[in-house]
Amino acid sequence: MPRSLVREPDILRRRPPKRPPRLTSWCIGIHTSSAGGVQNAAERAYRLGCNTFQIFSSSPRQWAPYELREPACAEMNRLRARYNLKPLVIHTNYLVNLASSNELFLQKSMKAFRGEVERALSLCAEYLVLHPGSFRGADREQGLLRTAAAIAAATQGLDLAKGGLTILIENTAGAEFSLGGRFEQVAEVLDRLRGVVPVGACIDTCHTHVVSEEGLYQTLQHLDATVGLNNVKVWHCNDAKAARGSKLDRHQHIGKGMIGKETFRILLNDLRLAHAAFIAETPIDSPGDDRRNVQALKRLVT
Repeated sequence: MPRSLVREPDILRRRPPKRPPRLTSWCIGIHTSSAGGVQNAAERAYRLGCNTFQIFSSSPRQWAPYELREPACAEMNRLRARYNLKPLVIHTNYLVNLASSNELFLQKSMKAFRGEVERALSLCAEYLVLHPGSFRGADREQGLLRTAAAIAAATQGLDLAKGGLTILIENTAGAEFSLGGRFEQVAEVLDRLRGVVPVGACIDTCHTHVVSEEGLYQTLQHLDATVGLNNVKVWHCNDAKAARGSKLDRHQHIGKGMIGKETFRILLNDLRLAHAAFIAETPIDSPGDDRRNVQALKRLVT
């Protein structure tokens, strides 16, 4: 996710819309700023024309713990009910690495991840997205075992199922030592966690980087055979600045990058994916880019 997301203009200062934004039967939204209070993200999402959205529940690049106050959670829930914003997706802090072979770093990651789960439960979020981590200093199998064990340990005593929260393992761009670069690795993590916590998958289009109709159909077939399309609860809809095979995670506006809008058109009209939420993590280079990317996705639904 690009750093420019944090430069989102504060649309809460604008005049409220005269009528509700045009919605769609599909769940389409964008990563939304929680500046000024986490509850403000719901208002922003509604005004951008979303019916689902993603947030950070704390600073994405700091270890410092963040405590949500009950009034903010209550107001978030009130606004979500008023605007029918569902699901709420929370993205885990970028620093968290549950596959780390450094014991001190692993313990800090587990503590931070538990805080993420607790905040997600307080906000009644449906999904918490987690990068499976980097196994640098170990081998892939050790990394997989460590990630699954860390998730189980960090969530001990927390009833995610009762709270309606599912942890989503996100695929990665495939950098060296990174887990999740292949669908098989995502599936392995899910297999190790079933029966421990509610789990599913989040698939990022920039990380997958399919550029042709035939390639997309083959990718969906492979995804179904490994992870299972029914287990993919969220799609991160991001066009790509870098070329296919670069293994770089550089997001671009919908239809403006190396992937192109036709891939998103196919995804947004595949009935096998109708249960999923489609959420953009696109940059904000100019005021209004967030709204334009949401509208670009909605226009592709036929």
